[in-house]
Amino acid sequence: MRTTVGIVGAGPAGLLLARLLHNAGVDSVVLESRDRAYVEQRQRAGILEQGTVDVLRAAGAGERMDREGLRHDGIELRFDRRRHRVDFPALTGGRSVTVYAQTEVCKDLIALQLKEGGPLLFEAEALAVEDADTDHPRVRFRHQGVEDVLECDYVVGCDGFWGVARRAVPAELSRTFERSYPFGWLGVLADVPPSHDELVYARHDRGFALLSMRSPSVSRLYLQVPEGTDAGSWSDGEIWDELERRFATDDGWRLERGPITQKSVTPMRSYVHEPMRHGRLFLAGDAAHIVPPTGAKGLNLAVGDVVTFARALGHRRETGSSALLDAYSATCLRRVWQAERFSYDMTTLLHPAPGADPFESRLQLARLERLASSRAAETDLAEGYTGFSFE
Repeated sequence: MRTTVGIVGAGPAGLLLARLLHNAGVDSVVLESRDRAYVEQRQRAGILEQGTVDVLRAAGAGERMDREGLRHDGIELRFDRRRHRVDFPALTGGRSVTVYAQTEVCKDLIALQLKEGGPLLFEAEALAVEDADTDHPRVRFRHQGVEDVLECDYVVGCDGFWGVARRAVPAELSRTFERSYPFGWLGVLADVPPSHDELVYARHDRGFALLSMRSPSVSRLYLQVPEGTDAGSWSDGEIWDELERRFATDDGWRLERGPITQKSVTPMRSYVHEPMRHGRLFLAGDAAHIVPPTGAKGLNLAVGDVVTFARALGHRRETGSSALLDAYSATCLRRVWQAERFSYDMTTLLHPAPGADPFESRLQLARLERLASSRAAETDLAEGYTGFSFE
């Protein structure tokens, strides 16, 4: 099998890249180890930055997002039983975010790819990326029980942290940067309308809590829990009681309860692999970087990566210059490290660390007081949350 761009992984990064390449007249093949149902049901991020929304619209993948997605013009910070709203458009020149689940983004892009794009092979397990440092890289894969080879001009690894793409970068050329956090998020889906019309980030001495949503009738909520917590060790009643404690305010606000349909625990870590390019292999998304979910950056970083690659390849085809492809890693990493910084800042701002002393607690409250009283501090948060430029 032969193509111009071999894409390993059919998450939002791989699927969007296939769409961008199709629109530019570049052929590609997408290999995905899981079946279609798994990809379309895999619960992940739900916040789209302004730039991601703009890219999906421009790619012809925004119709259902615009119809069903929930535009949010701000978030609410809660601390010390107080509430403070951060107004995104007022602070960023009109930017906002959209609540639209990754599962829905994938459904939209899969439908477009199968209708209009190149081959999208589900249950096609990539076994190795070979000859990445030559002009003819290849992906060995297994599909329907048969091993095959995908020969490419370029390979883009969108296959996540545990995928094979990153392993093709020689260890002696790789540098990794990592930070693990001593807590995780217990996340639940509940069949109850959200108790607030925007996301609520709550800092409490007992731990962080987040009120989010998947739709006008389904709430997504999170609790900070100790690292290694078993989601099944929390009863529904205990979850609602703890959420109520951490979201409590002095103005009579109430948390609405409903049936919990799903529970899971997400570990918290930061990770960056440098470089993000080796020869004609380009890493994108979780294959190259991971952020704690506090800053809502994971999916959006992946979008930035594939937009950068698609533009660089377009420049190569139009001008014959490989300068932008050569700069791919450095270009992406500038944005990645700003997102890592923002996510780290949000995480340490809102999560009491296990064993934190009163001094650290007071510093968190002082940082939140600064956000609530300084337009400059609010602007920095709003600019980071609504997204760093893809340029």
